[in-house]
Amino acid sequence: MKSTSFVLVLAIACGGSTSASTAAAPTPTQPTTKAADSGTWIDLAGGGRGYFVAAKGEGKHPALVVIQEWWGVTDWLKHDTEKLAGEGFDALAVDLYRGHATHDAEEAHELMRGLPEDRAAQDLEAGFQWLAARADVDATKIGSIGWCMGGGYSLMLATIEPKLRAAVVNYGRLVTSDEKMDAVHASLLGNFAGADRGIAPADVRAFEAKMKSKNKDVDIKIYDGAQHAFMNDEGKAYDAEATKDAWARIDAFFARTLK
Repeated sequence: MKSTSFVLVLAIACGGSTSASTAAAPTPTQPTTKAADSGTWIDLAGGGRGYFVAAKGEGKHPALVVIQEWWGVTDWLKHDTEKLAGEGFDALAVDLYRGHATHDAEEAHELMRGLPEDRAAQDLEAGFQWLAARADVDATKIGSIGWCMGGGYSLMLATIEPKLRAAVVNYGRLVTSDEKMDAVHASLLGNFAGADRGIAPADVRAFEAKMKSKNKDVDIKIYDGAQHAFMNDEGKAYDAEATKDAWARIDAFFARTLK
């Protein structure tokens, strides 16, 4: 059954309100990045689907489960999936909304509220298993990355899939229970916004401290003054300098953990 508290926290974190009728988020502007649509839509076990881009070159590659913001699998997410494939990863953007995407904040809020948490977990696990079964993937080197709603789901995948090697959480919902923290075996990288209205920096630091006390591999940075969704150049919260640094951290993290 879907967790109401999970949806509520995600709504606040993504810039929404507690009511779908009053949902608000940074208004998208004309994007500066466009997807080349070099990927292929594939079907996943259980009825899910994903946008897949294969890395070039022979041999086995590391792989990534790429996880959407509350907007869905938009051109922006496709572009990032293609970017990661260009860096040597078989990259699969799991379409948690199963065919829906939007740039309207109220519709995005409704889509997120209507997403069953257990189905999302099922689709992400199916994406992981689909990558692991590919002949060109090193199944011991699969990671995940997500933004906003997807950042929270990137961490969730780390709590349910013990073979996940690395997870990037970009301003996503964090876990607080010892049970879920203990279940994380992946290395974690977090990029958070100092001016985030939904995910308080104090909570981020508390999460980091508790994870480190459990001897977990975790590296977190909070960008002072940055707002939630600062890495998405389709929104007004976009911060080019913080985004450049966050991507440098992500690239170095995946090079360390997956390559």
